[in-house]
Amino acid sequence: QAIQAINGHTNMSAEEFTNMVFQKIDVNNDGELTLEEFINGVEKDEDLTELITKSFDLSNVLKAIQSS
Repeated sequence: QAIQAINGHTNMSAEEFTNMVFQKIDVNNDGELTLEEFINGVEKDEDLTELITKSFDLSNVLKAIQSS
């Protein structure tokens, strides 16, 4: 579902988008993304940062964290 939400801003299929993300940020090429790889990869790639920023409204999550 997350990939489909992000993919709504591109012309790629979900599979193509996923492959592109892994090619860009799976630094050890093990076919898995750790949270650290994901965060570092997104921080270094302006296009991914923009896609994720446009795709996810995290305001409700932030409100829940702040009220805890």
